[in-house]
Amino acid sequence: MTDIPEVPALLDTLEQSLRRYLSDRGITDPLLVGIRTGGVWIAGELHQRLGLNEPFGELDISFYRDDFSRIGLNPRVTPSHLPFETEDRDLVLVDDVVMSGRTIRAAMNELFDYGRPSSISLVALIDLGGRDLPIQPDVVAHRLTLPASQRVKLVGPDPLRIEVREVKA
Repeated sequence: MTDIPEVPALLDTLEQSLRRYLSDRGITDPLLVGIRTGGVWIAGELHQRLGLNEPFGELDISFYRDDFSRIGLNPRVTPSHLPFETEDRDLVLVDDVVMSGRTIRAAMNELFDYGRPSSISLVALIDLGGRDLPIQPDVVAHRLTLPASQRVKLVGPDPLRIEVREVKA
């Protein structure tokens, strides 16, 4: 079994690293945006821990995926919800697991439909590597390498936990 810290410990690491990152970049008023579903759960935790005043946003990137025509529409698609203006703001895009970079590319495409942010920083609970696109998280709690036959999944929301699952070839 792969040794992955428990989610509360990962969240502690992520919070501390994000605080340091924001301070180093001089970002004092970030807006958090979680990618459904796991990224929203993580964004909610970070939002509370950071004590941010503005609400956090939620993205459903289903229509922005580059494999949409191949995989079809997820039956649980819900509208994205950004309860703030994104123009000239510092956004922190939050996802649970980053692997190929394709989900993040789709999320950024959608974010730019709302306006032109001043910056977008990427935060991830787990980085699996294996990029198809040159997209890297700015802040990550844990880097992990898995065999091709395995994937990691954040399950929740209460409690949040990490599962390693076998995938069919």
